[in-house]
Amino acid sequence: MKKTTKNNIVTCGIVLVFFIICSILSSAGILGSKLSGLLIPIGIYIILSVSLNLTVGILGELSLGHAGFMCVGAYVGGVFSILVQDTVTSPIVRIILAIIIGGIAAAIFGFLIGIPVLRLRGDYLAIVTLGFGEIIKSIANNIYITKDINGVHFSFAAPVADIDAASAVDIFKGAQGIKAPQDTTLLLVVIVLMISLIVIMNLVDSKTGRACMAIRDNYIAAQSVGINVTKYRLVAFVISAAIAGVAGVLYSHSLAVLAPKKFDYNFSILILVFVVLGGLGSMRGSVIATVVLYALPEIFRELGDYRMLIYAIVLIVMMLFNNAPYFISIRERIAALPFFQKLKPKKKAVGGESK
Repeated sequence: MKKTTKNNIVTCGIVLVFFIICSILSSAGILGSKLSGLLIPIGIYIILSVSLNLTVGILGELSLGHAGFMCVGAYVGGVFSILVQDTVTSPIVRIILAIIIGGIAAAIFGFLIGIPVLRLRGDYLAIVTLGFGEIIKSIANNIYITKDINGVHFSFAAPVADIDAASAVDIFKGAQGIKAPQDTTLLLVVIVLMISLIVIMNLVDSKTGRACMAIRDNYIAAQSVGINVTKYRLVAFVISAAIAGVAGVLYSHSLAVLAPKKFDYNFSILILVFVVLGGLGSMRGSVIATVVLYALPEIFRELGDYRMLIYAIVLIVMMLFNNAPYFISIRERIAALPFFQKLKPKKKAVGGESK
């Protein structure tokens, strides 16, 4: 078994064990209702961070519009669930269909946006993707969808007029957002998270992933050896957008009301912080950073304003631990200790004897 395969299995195992232990503690009443309520959002945020890591860490492109793709998936999937709520009565079937439709919608937007945007690089790409996220949020703020006896009515920038008031039901109310059925469960989030991790980690370990890393390391050299740079950048961007859209569907079906203001640029920056502090290109690092950084403010909420001070200190410490040369050398010394050397698998010699 390859080393990367073993690492991928360990990463999936860590995630699975974490949620199993938390579910057991929650069922036993040890974890508490406040911390138990964090499990679904943590799972959704992990899906977002690993999907963004595909673009930022593996492809090497700074994208600040991830909240926009999540917004597309959230509202397309949410509106679909509301429209078919009376027809598709099974919650699991309804949300699975919503996940598929929301993911496809986000992938289409990722493809349409990626074709012109991926001609840019560096800061220019970050600025354009940030603008895309804000445009999507502004459009969502001005959409009104109402259903009555005559069918579904759509309006932009103003509530729907000329409707049958007796049978009218608001589906999308502009800045007030939507009220999708709360079909998201912890089990579903964990299953989608595991599928997302497997898809992304296998993609990274494939020909496409190696091509993306070659583009990240040296754009011109990748072109010179015949790598189709546009193709591989677009593939990674679209897959990242699709997974963000899936996370958006789960998110919209986990809240009572979802307003468009949630998907502002601060949301994209938050996900980027999880990715950077967890380590660019490290899916396991993204998982750990998301769990720690999302849970900390809630755990220390009773401390009032001091909780944000603790949050800032943890951010600084994690950044130093991951990037400062001094801390990197400390980690290398710890890894060189005899105890950790014994844990490494022994290499086999040519004659079959282990070294």
